[in-house]
Amino acid sequence: MDMVRRGTVRRWWTRLRMIGADDRGMTTAEYAVGTLAACALAAALYKVVTSGPVQALLRSVIERALNVPF
Repeated sequence: MDMVRRGTVRRWWTRLRMIGADDRGMTTAEYAVGTLAACALAAALYKVVTSGPVQALLRSVIERALNVPF
């Protein structure tokens, strides 16, 4: 690369790195919202996995896997 192009790339990279320089981490409120979202997702997944049809499906998959002839 020639020097002009190298300098252009260097300036572009420096500006790109500075775009989010002030946002170096989440605040306490963002952590709280993220934790609540993760708990809500975990509760929804728990309800789905413990439902009757899903348990029956999982049970049949496990039984078929255990009864495969070698």
